[in-house]
Amino acid sequence: MFFVLSKTLGVIILPTNFLLLLGLLGALLLATRFRAFGRRLLVLSIVLLAICAFSPLGNLLMYPLESRFPQWDGASGAPDGIIILGGAIDADISVAHQAPVIRSAADRMVAGAALARKYPDARVILSGGSPNLISNDARESDYAAMVFHSLGIDRSRLIIERTSRNTLENAEFSRALAGPKPGERWLLVTSAFHMPRAVGLFRKAGFPVEAYPVDWRTAGRSSLFWFTTVAPDGLFKTDLAIREWIGLIAYRLTGRTDDLLPGPVKD
Repeated sequence: MFFVLSKTLGVIILPTNFLLLLGLLGALLLATRFRAFGRRLLVLSIVLLAICAFSPLGNLLMYPLESRFPQWDGASGAPDGIIILGGAIDADISVAHQAPVIRSAADRMVAGAALARKYPDARVILSGGSPNLISNDARESDYAAMVFHSLGIDRSRLIIERTSRNTLENAEFSRALAGPKPGERWLLVTSAFHMPRAVGLFRKAGFPVEAYPVDWRTAGRSSLFWFTTVAPDGLFKTDLAIREWIGLIAYRLTGRTDDLLPGPVKD
């Protein structure tokens, strides 16, 4: 049920989708006796869409997520394992072309492969199935394995987790495959904005991990008041940040994480 809601209600309330639906409703009301209310809805939706598209709102929402975990310090030694979360490859398009198609968050693949090459004794888990509500047999981790192999990572090192549909299942299924032992150190590679939610879910699943954030979408504090000149870029960043905050709140309210905004473990 949680997965279904996240793929239906969760999509509808994203700013771009919600405001477009609001504007459409306003336009429809113009042909009725509620035309005055329709005009207000239409104007409101346009103004709010413009704020989401051009203002620093996306950066302001993204920065607390991306700054939560620092870059990983390798001075403490080699990790025992590396987990790379899906989200970079579109499995359905990859199936159509019979080749891996990376649409976003390519840093997850690049950084994961670089870590695997740097630490040849570390186990490598590629975690990612299909995030679609109605899915076929196209699985992201299958194509991620092809990318890693092309970058010089032997397939025998790769542990393929291909059944997870969301981050909660990434954590639970990866733990089952890894069977982490006390004292082992596992790196978690995912986008910086996604790291707080991912770490919180892995901790709740009993799988302590060390954050290896990549794929930053802001330039830090200096970008907090930057305006965007390309509307789709601003809308995408705002949607991405809002989606992450909704996920954090939902997982906390349902008891799937122990903290609203998980952060580094204090010594």
